[in-house]
Amino acid sequence: MKRILLYAAGFTFIAFSFTSCQKNCKVCSQNTYNSSNQLINTGSDTEYCDAELLAIEATKDVTINGVTTKWVCR
Repeated sequence: MKRILLYAAGFTFIAFSFTSCQKNCKVCSQNTYNSSNQLINTGSDTEYCDAELLAIEATKDVTINGVTTKWVCR
């Protein structure tokens, strides 16, 4: 009986360890567009995960004098 409980506990631990390593990640860059929606400048691609990614995706586009800066994630 102890052996069965030990195997079950080991299996459960291994199963949880595989699923806990998954992250929600994307590569994002900050891009700048002119009033004709043409790309002017592209920031460097950086990988963001979890809370940082949520904050970036929630950031609104900023437009000043027809120039729009926004985050683009893929």
